[in-house]
Amino acid sequence: MQDFDTAFQDQLTALMRWRRDVRRFRTDPVDEAMLRHCLDAFLLAPSVGLSQPWRLIRVQSEAARAAALANFETANAQALAGYDGEKAALYAGLKLSGMREAPVHLTVWCDEATATGHGLGAATMPEMRRYSVVASVMQFWLVARAHGLGVGWVSILDPARLAQDLAVPEGWRLVAYLCIGWPEAESETPELERQGWEVRRDHLTVETR
Repeated sequence: MQDFDTAFQDQLTALMRWRRDVRRFRTDPVDEAMLRHCLDAFLLAPSVGLSQPWRLIRVQSEAARAAALANFETANAQALAGYDGEKAALYAGLKLSGMREAPVHLTVWCDEATATGHGLGAATMPEMRRYSVVASVMQFWLVARAHGLGVGWVSILDPARLAQDLAVPEGWRLVAYLCIGWPEAESETPELERQGWEVRRDHLTVETR
């Protein structure tokens, strides 16, 4: 098994600490060869039963991006209506998507009908396929961050509407809408923490049974 020295271990911790959910992007293009290299991280990701259920669709046309942005804006307005008072005012001031500025939009889906893997590990927990896709997204995210790219995960969306707008196959379920590009600025502290939306826990509790 490969051994990693202390310097590498420290760098890995720093990489995870600096992996931020980016919503403020420069509009500069991303080099296609670099993007492709980062996307290859999906091929290295673990998956239940070696099913590799992730499916990628790049949202690039003007029409597709406009539909996705409209989807977000509708869902965001509905989410805002669910808050009131001080929390509503705070929510209204948050920038929750970099969809207008990010040069690359990538959707990541789970093919829940895949025959690859022959169902191993998914018979009792079929959601393991989606968990595998989440793991692949995080692996891509870390590689992208190591190359200086920012990634923002947009979760304020109507998945069914997006699936219809992008004409995805039956059986695919949305896991992530990712905005990718060069960050306007970098911070070790999450934006939601800086804006006072929530406080990050500084310790982990592990219970024993």
